[in-house]
This record gives sequence, structure tokens and C-alpha cells, in this order.
Amino acid sequence: MFGLAVDPTNTNNVVAGDSAGAIYRSADAGTSWTRVYAGKGRVLTITFDPLAPSVLLAGTLNGGAVMSKDSGAHWSATSGLESRSVNAVAFARDVMFAATDHGVYTSADGARWSASALNSGVVQAIAVLAINNPVRVVAGGASSAGTLAMYMSTDGGATWSALAPAVTGTFITKLAAGPVPQAGKARPLIVGTNTGLFISADNASSFTALSGAQLLPSVDYTQAAFTASHFDRFYVASDGGGSAAGGVWATADSGQHFSSLQPPTGSVTALALSSDELPILYVATLGGAGQAPALWAYRDTGGTPQGPFGTPSPSASAARTSTPGPSIGDELRSLVGSPAPYIGIGALALLVILLAAISHFRSRRR
Repeated sequence: MFGLAVDPTNTNNVVAGDSAGAIYRSADAGTSWTRVYAGKGRVLTITFDPLAPSVLLAGTLNGGAVMSKDSGAHWSATSGLESRSVNAVAFARDVMFAATDHGVYTSADGARWSASALNSGVVQAIAVLAINNPVRVVAGGASSAGTLAMYMSTDGGATWSALAPAVTGTFITKLAAGPVPQAGKARPLIVGTNTGLFISADNASSFTALSGAQLLPSVDYTQAAFTASHFDRFYVASDGGGSAAGGVWATADSGQHFSSLQPPTGSVTALALSSDELPILYVATLGGAGQAPALWAYRDTGGTPQGPFGTPSPSASAARTSTPGPSIGDELRSLVGSPAPYIGIGALALLVILLAAISHFRSRRR
């Protein structure tokens, strides 16, 4: 499961797409689901238009994009993207962007698309840094030479210039722009590559590494999302790139410090955030050998996560609020697992400690 999105105006409305091309919708925060579209190409991304939340776009593998104008209830094909792999979409006030396997496409209404001046190369990620005219947008992926490529347009996609960002990796996997800071003009930009995570506060002119050394692990970062109203609070995720180093991490200070949210498994394939002040994270994970993908939810109240999780997980202890959020069971019924093994291990550990104490007490009496 790579496509996952939450309605910006209705936390209960969640939309997900799977590798078989189907799109599912939940009207009760994930407790129950209805299939609303049966496609043929793997769903790669699903995104709500934050400026018109009833509009969604879903990009597919080699099948273009489909569109919904009623918050995900009904879907229809778009034109101009046929046979394209649509890896990501982004929205400005008067124009939409699609990152594809053959450059960037633009649309005024989401239904009809045409190639922009950046019309070649695999573009994996895209983000809008200025939603009003002149629209500023940044795109990234890999060049024909197999090296990292990043491009900037300051005129809504009419022209593009190549950038040379000071980031490591050979492929850009994710771009995410946050809210404008109160004391600044530039949106923070998160860049995920196949080897690390970086942040820019000056429209991609310079970058600070958030991974490596004593920071986050140096793995591929394919997911990133900002909270709705805080430029310095965001979440990032990785599937580990085939290793055990994947996971979900949160920061409340623009990446100076991160905490792990301890997902049930480290292979995270999709991440979506509700627009609440204390957001619900919806996380799709890829199970191990013989295990099906699973979808999880977590109310982040700023406290320390309790894990590892099996059945629906408890919400974190409240650190930013005096009232903890609802439990995970209220938000989403997990699809897999049971906490019984962890309870059994804990009970066994307590028994060992008790026996050791009794033995010590008897030896002292002798």
C-alpha cells in the first residue's frame, strides 16, 4: 500500500490505494472500508487538494491518474497522462503538478494534463513552495546518468532550472513543503533521498542534513508530512531500503531532535496525517515473509510511545496536552497481531526476578 491520504477538513475521511489498483474509502477513521474504485495499475500516491479538499488525485503505475471531486466517493480517469507513471502530485492555487516517469505535467483543473517544459527524466517527487503567482515549485528524481536531479520553477512550470543541492544520494524519493513560518517568507522543504534526509529553510538554496552521524539513520526516506499549522513539526518515514533500519520519526523543532514512534514493523510504505493539532498518523507497513500489508493509526500527543505494538495500540502519554487523545482502538482497528507474546515475555521476566530474590534471601539466612 503506497497511496494513503486523510481529508484536511474531515479526520474521519481516509482514502487508501493498493498494489492491485483498487482505491478504498473509510468514513469512520478506518474502522470500516468500502472499495470505491477498481483500477488495474498499482496506486502510487493519493493526495487531497488542500485548497479544494473535495478534490483528490491518485497516481498509478503506467496508468496515469484518476480524480475524485466528491472527497473520494467516486472516481474518473483524467486525460493527458495515459501510460504515464504518476509518482506524486502537488497543488498551487491555480495549477496542479504531477511528477511522472517522463517529467512534470501540469493541469488547471486536474482533469486535463499536458507536459511542462520539464518533459524528460524520472521525476519521483514534487512540492509547491509558493501557491500564489508567481508559483514556485521544486521537483526531483534521478537524471539519465543515474545521478540525483533537482529542478526549480518560479513561473508555475513554464520554465525550469537545474539545481545542485548539497545533499547525498543518487535519487530523490520525497519532497514535502511545510507551512510558512510566522517570522519568515520561505516554506521549509524536506528532501528525502535513497541515502538520507535533509531540510532547507531558504527555497532550496542550502540544506542541513537530518540523518547520519548521531542523527537519523542513513536510509531511504520516502515519506514526510508536516502538521497543518506548525512549520517546525513534521514526521518522516522509511521502509528501510531492505534493511531493518526503517521506521517513523517525529520532530517538534525542525529536526534538531527526533523521537521514534516505534511502528509495528519498520518497513513503512505510506504515511498520512490528520489536520488535528494533535494529529492521527495513518501508517501502512509491509509485513515480513508471508505477512500481508497492514494499516495502523496512532494519535501523537507528544509523549513516549508504548511498544512494540500488536493489537490496536494505545495513544502516547500526553506531553503537549493535559487530555490524552483517544486510544488507537477508537481510531483504527489493526489488521494483524496480538500482544500476548510480549505479555508472556514480561511475565516470565518477573518470575525470574522473583525466583532470584527468593534465592538471595535464603542464602543470607544460611
